[in-house]
Amino acid sequence: MLGLCRKIQKLLVWKWVLYTSKRSFVFGIAYSEAHRNSYYYTDLLQLCKSTNSVKKVHAQIVIGGYEQNQFLAAKLVDKYAESCGSNLEDARKVFDNLSDRDVFCWNVVIKSYANIGPFLEALNVYDEMRSNGITPNHYTYPFVLKACGSERAYKKGQAIHGHVVKSRLNLDLYVGNALVTFYAKCQEVDMSRNIFDEIPRKDIVSWNSMISGYTTNGRVDAAILMFYAMLRDNFIGAPDSTTLVTILPAFAQVADIQAGFWLHSYIVKSGMKLDAALGSGLISLYSNCGYISIARAIFDQISDRNIIVWNAIIRCYGMHGHAREALRMFLQLTEVGLHPDGVIFLCLLSACSHAGMVEDGWNLFQTMEVYGVEKREEHYACMVDLLGRAGCLDKAVEVIKNMPIQPGKNVYGALLGACRIHNNIELAEIAAEKLFVLDPENAGRYVILAQMYEDAGRWKDAARVRKALKENEIRKPIGYSSVELESGHKKFGVNDETHPFTTQIVETLVSLDRIMGKETCI
Repeated sequence: MLGLCRKIQKLLVWKWVLYTSKRSFVFGIAYSEAHRNSYYYTDLLQLCKSTNSVKKVHAQIVIGGYEQNQFLAAKLVDKYAESCGSNLEDARKVFDNLSDRDVFCWNVVIKSYANIGPFLEALNVYDEMRSNGITPNHYTYPFVLKACGSERAYKKGQAIHGHVVKSRLNLDLYVGNALVTFYAKCQEVDMSRNIFDEIPRKDIVSWNSMISGYTTNGRVDAAILMFYAMLRDNFIGAPDSTTLVTILPAFAQVADIQAGFWLHSYIVKSGMKLDAALGSGLISLYSNCGYISIARAIFDQISDRNIIVWNAIIRCYGMHGHAREALRMFLQLTEVGLHPDGVIFLCLLSACSHAGMVEDGWNLFQTMEVYGVEKREEHYACMVDLLGRAGCLDKAVEVIKNMPIQPGKNVYGALLGACRIHNNIELAEIAAEKLFVLDPENAGRYVILAQMYEDAGRWKDAARVRKALKENEIRKPIGYSSVELESGHKKFGVNDETHPFTTQIVETLVSLDRIMGKETCI
């Protein structure tokens, strides 16, 4: 009997435990549902993959009474910007609906406009932020400066630079990197370098930004020197893929094949993925150095070929006279479903022009309309050059007359060059008169016309043109030669006296000249 009572007692205890546990569990769920916080909705937003899903979570946030939560509002703005592409209308409504905004909310909106556009709106929000008494921080300035760089708003960027200095954030790493990039985009590379030198502890982004600034502004020698300086810096690790993407165009421009081999080997040994950016850079470098087969081998290794990669290989074939192969690559490009752009057609038209393939070039020119590619002045210039080289000057003039846009210096420059080839002085005079207005500082235009007059024995006309060249103080750019030494590439021009040992070099040359003269006499 006693045993039975104990069993019944234990059973009652277990029932009570189960009941209280179940009751606690149920009430626990109710309690959590009634007190969902911003972290719960943040997790939901992270799972959203489309605009519709973001809007559903947004509706729950409004129903739950968290619409004025600044943290959640910032996350909503960021998610709308991520999912809506170029349309920031929904994101802006969330921001404008806030009665109180902290610096984090302002930064998220500025970042969204700086990344997606319109870039001017990022600057407007920044001005509104300051007028509302919110102090920008070291996260604000990189976004604003990015917008200034994208918009090429140099004066505004200078003013923001002043705000940075007043805030004592000019030595901040992220702000400093943003300033380097901004000034480089505005073609103020020397100012970029000054900012770069002031950054106390540079990271790889600092070096990449400065190298990119030099490369994009045509200062390839400075970019190469900066790259080698980076390799010698003990605080910076090995170059990353961004470094190589920024420096490859510089080595391609100087056609430094040894550096190309080294960079290619580094990519392979370090296990970097040969993506479209790296691959197109290597193709261009090998192409400029004349290694067509290696360029093609790299092209075949790239799995994610975009339009830039195809452009690089088509340009490679075209610049080396393989116009037929360039056209075959163009057909393959269309077969894989890619849409050719204006650069592709420019490379193809140039290849046809140099190969004398008039019919193919003309067909390509007409094909641009099929693909919806806008015909720009450079495309018309290629067609004028193509027809002009083939001696079809009348047809070239007809193309110019039928242009829907105003012909520029490139078009008339191509026509003048064709007139020089086929010695058509009358048409050359017309083209030159246009160029003297459109491109008045280009001495080459005057020289071509003067030489044509001299070839025809029209000495007075030639003297008149050369006199105008002299009176207007128009000088032809000095030609430079480049030699590769152990210390790098060295340039020198005609009568160049910049070398520190110019006197000794001239004396040695004079001495050698005397010795050669004596040997000849003997």
